[in-house]
Amino acid sequence: MERTRVLAMCLIGFCTIMFGATLSTFGADAEEGKKLYGQFCSSCHGQSGKGDGPAAAALNPKPRDHTDKAYMSKLTDDDMLNVIKNGGASVGKSPLMPPWGASLKDEQIRNIIAYVRTLCCQ
Repeated sequence: MERTRVLAMCLIGFCTIMFGATLSTFGADAEEGKKLYGQFCSSCHGQSGKGDGPAAAALNPKPRDHTDKAYMSKLTDDDMLNVIKNGGASVGKSPLMPPWGASLKDEQIRNIIAYVRTLCCQ
């Protein structure tokens, strides 16, 4: 039992270091996240996540490029959940990033995060 716990903690540590992943998105559905991303995020971030959605031209600062592996790999899933749920201003980022916590459940946000990870970190 203790060996299993140690192996699990090592796996979590490895995933956090390599992919910015934490327990918050293990088991999340990236395909469902892709659909939600298209509905809630792509108008600013673009369907491919490059920050080039149709609304991006009118925004200053520009939306985050979710394909930027150097930046995105530094964020934990909990960091991403916080900014999506509470908005950019809540974490000292762009106030143009709206809080989605009233519209999306945590499970839906985790699915979006799982999808975003496919854009940058695979």
